[in-house]
This record gives sequence, structure tokens and C-alpha cells, in this order.
Amino acid sequence: MSLMKIFDTAGSGMAAQSLRLNTVASNLANADSVSNSPDSAYRAKELLFAPTQSTQAGSIMQDASEGTNGVQMLGVTESQQPVETRYEPGNPMADANGTVYGSNVNPIDELVNMISASRSYQNNVEVMNSAKQLAIKTIELGS
Repeated sequence: MSLMKIFDTAGSGMAAQSLRLNTVASNLANADSVSNSPDSAYRAKELLFAPTQSTQAGSIMQDASEGTNGVQMLGVTESQQPVETRYEPGNPMADANGTVYGSNVNPIDELVNMISASRSYQNNVEVMNSAKQLAIKTIELGS
């Protein structure tokens, strides 16, 4: 793999983890939200990622290692876990029966997801820093 392709791969990973961190932040921000129906209650968002393999524009690559590897987001799904139901007749969001419907966000799962995304992001930063140092050393060898 070319040294410059490492930047593309690590950058793709950083972009994916950044999206993941934003999704976790959105889920945590809505963890305590309530609604007057189970259909309109906030459901935790989950990202779908897939690996990518691209080739250089305008060329046909016979060797898969010549392309740039990375990750792409395929879409966003909503958690299928049931929403929380509470009896709160004094809540302005309560339905006619006094029931409010909370989100299905599990804060502990989201915090674990946040730590994982943060560490993955940091690992990609380290890969980019190492590749940069290798590129600098290579240039210094030539001068």
C-alpha cells in the first residue's frame, strides 16, 4: 500500500468515527425526552457502516491492494427496542390516560459506544501521525 493511501484510509475511518460520535451525542441528548405516543417517541439511532474498495479514477486495477480501502456509511437505522412507558398524569406530554412514552436510549450502551468511537478515532489519528513521520523521514533520506 502506498504511503499516501494510508492517509485516505485513516481519514475515512476518522470521518466514520466522527459520525458515530455525533450520533451518540444525539442519542444521549434525547435520552430523557418524552412523547404522548409510542410512535412519536425518540428511538436511538444506529449507523450502518461498510468497508469500501475504490480504485484510482480512470484506471482498471487488477490488484485489489492498489485501490484505497476505507469505510462508508450505508445509512441510519432506529433501534427496535421498546420505548419506556410511564404513568405521569401531571406531565403536559401525557396522553388521555396519563401515560408518557420515553425514548429507548440506553445511556450505558451509548457511553460504551462513545468510548469505542473515541478510541477508534484516536487510533486513526495515530496511524496518520505515523504515516506523516514516515513520509518526513523518507523526504529527509532523499535530501
